[in-house]
Amino acid sequence: MATLPPESSPTPELNPRTQLHEQRQVAESFGADADRYDRARPSYPAALVDRIITASPGDGAPSILDVGCGTGIAARLFQTAGCRALGVDPDPRMAELARASGLAVEVAEFEQWDAAGRTFDAVIAAQSWHWVDPVAGAAKAAAVLRPGGRLAVFWNAFEPPAGLRAAFADIYQRALPDSPMGGFLSRSAVDAYLVGCDRAGDAMRQAGAFGEPQTWRFDWSRPYTRDEWLDVVPTFGGHSLLRPEVQAELLTGIGAAVDAVGGAFTMNYATVAATAATAPAAAV
Repeated sequence: MATLPPESSPTPELNPRTQLHEQRQVAESFGADADRYDRARPSYPAALVDRIITASPGDGAPSILDVGCGTGIAARLFQTAGCRALGVDPDPRMAELARASGLAVEVAEFEQWDAAGRTFDAVIAAQSWHWVDPVAGAAKAAAVLRPGGRLAVFWNAFEPPAGLRAAFADIYQRALPDSPMGGFLSRSAVDAYLVGCDRAGDAMRQAGAFGEPQTWRFDWSRPYTRDEWLDVVPTFGGHSLLRPEVQAELLTGIGAAVDAVGGAFTMNYATVAATAATAPAAAV
């Protein structure tokens, strides 16, 4: 699971010449601090969960396969809504924490995961689909979905207040001058993630097993104190691979920027999803 859009790379450790799903060191780095990840990462809006459930077969309580489930942040929302959920994640450290919260998890990269004949009403990927080969992943999802089953892959795009956006971008440009993170913060994150949704939708078309993909959007917000936001930042993709002095410089600068606006702020989020359904069962 990552907070940045598929085409962005927040650290020098991410190689811009390769696709994110090929960069396994970064993809599997989040478990280095799984407790922080589970504690600090933002959740997802109830309206998204409800819409996926409503748009999937399963009599109101579909069976869910969560790809790249991480610590189970998204899967737990579906469990609370009455769904049966199974997670798949390549990192055993993330899987262990997810299991501790009651989620069944199997450790594997999704493209190589053995479904063992099992099928599901919905396949979801929360902040993780860019770590999966998009066409192979869509084909794999189609193979494990029941007729009329739904693939829904989604991301949280964050939009800081304008003054903080500029301050954050400047901090990244100073601490990580070769990183595109500063440029990412200088433009609309929602627009960047919508490009990612378009790419995911194109891959669903290429898989050849889905109806026409749709893009869904859900806007919401969350207040953060300085310390709460500083807890989030190290969970961004690749940040655990930064040299300690670079991460310390980032956190010091970001903390000072939040202090300058009163020590707290409200982050605006847009959760955007690319989604498509397989063909329904033929009438008899």
